Amino acid sequence: MSKNYEIAILGGGPGGYVAAIRAGQLGFKTVVIDKENLGGICLNWGCIPTKSLLKNAELYDLMKNHSNDFGISVQGLSFDFGKIIKRSRDISDRITKNVELLVKKNKIDRIRGLGKLASKNQIEVFDNDGKKIDSINADKIIIATGARPKIFPAIPVDRKNIITSTEAMILEKQPKELIVIGAGAIGVEFAYFYSVLGTKVTIVEMLDSILPIEDKEVSDLLAKNFKKRGIEIYTSAKVEKAEAKKDYVVVSIEKDGKKIELKADKVLSAIGVTGNVEGFGLEELGVEIEKGHVKVDKRTYQTNVRNIYAIGDVIGAPWLAHVASAEGINCVETMKGLHTVPVNYDTIPGCTYCIPQVASVGMTEQKAREAGYEIKIGKFPFMASGKAFAVGERDGFVKLIFDTKYGELLGAHIIGPEATELIAELTLAKSVEADYETIVKTIHAHPTLSESIMEAAANAYGESIHI
Repeated sequence: MSKNYEIAILGGGPGGYVAAIRAGQLGFKTVVIDKENLGGICLNWGCIPTKSLLKNAELYDLMKNHSNDFGISVQGLSFDFGKIIKRSRDISDRITKNVELLVKKNKIDRIRGLGKLASKNQIEVFDNDGKKIDSINADKIIIATGARPKIFPAIPVDRKNIITSTEAMILEKQPKELIVIGAGAIGVEFAYFYSVLGTKVTIVEMLDSILPIEDKEVSDLLAKNFKKRGIEIYTSAKVEKAEAKKDYVVVSIEKDGKKIELKADKVLSAIGVTGNVEGFGLEELGVEIEKGHVKVDKRTYQTNVRNIYAIGDVIGAPWLAHVASAEGINCVETMKGLHTVPVNYDTIPGCTYCIPQVASVGMTEQKAREAGYEIKIGKFPFMASGKAFAVGERDGFVKLIFDTKYGELLGAHIIGPEATELIAELTLAKSVEADYETIVKTIHAHPTLSESIMEAAANAYGESIHI
């Protein structure tokens, strides 16, 4: 006999489980269905475990190359690759268990299995062997099935020699050489991690810079930093094919009209994601799918089937955990009839956690000019920051872009220490349409890295004190 719910959520990632908890708080009888641990790719195979790996790399790099700067002598420094990987997995396991407890605390039913829509109000649940184990009815259904790495015929992922980010974080043995195809956040973070540990890393990117969606000055500085680390970078390069041999992989690329062959024992394919839309009964019900993603009304997250909604990576870019969570909360609050403010996709912060860190919100300088704005640009280098000097992290800068006419903040770009934390102030500023004067006149504690934001805003109008 089928169980009845007001809301059923298919997928327990940062969109699904957050939507479930908010639905529970609002009094909806709710169930969340996922065959894996709650937390999705983010908590199990992405955001959280990768940050653990990156922290290991940061600490090792600090002690190996900069301990003398702090008057600390280190002898016999080494690392245990297996323990680094295990720490990452242990942290992920603990976090996902906490999420399971949160779901239980909020009186949300949890079904472990693969859910498939049998009708617009019914979900059947199957185990890994395809045996039906449950059936539920729901007034409203939220699709939060996430996304997976894109696979291209020219780069045949075998998860052994040609791998995805999932395999990159659980390798039993550190590769001697690694080719990273794709220089977005995922590719850049793994390039940093492995290069610090001594792997010879090569990055291949089709566009003209690494982190191509970031401001060009930021991308250029990161590339310069990576090259100092010994990372080889090919931009504006097309991958023609990757061939796995017995003990290595050959990657054939074309750059500037020349054919180049690269070899490594592992190749990481990090060239984007596509929505998990297959196998859930969506197409059979006529749910509209566009370019591999579920099409929704971005105000309500409703699909073309009236009682079916979708949130998170499955509905397309930006593929970010915090976006999925915001969409999930907005979706269920709208169902409740609460006053909601639509998710503002122009104020979504993006973060990359390599060293130096990169974070941004809003328009790049190029995008602002293309949009026809007359702009003022303010920059402040961390080289001029007393706090950055004290902590020994002086690479990078804050760059702010203002509309000349009104002084409104259009975009903010940071590369340097704690960039991924500092961006929150600028995201708030952009969200409330703050102008340069608001930022400059807000007293920032001294000495802090955040003073660099105030100084960059002042610099745009010729008022910076410390440069």
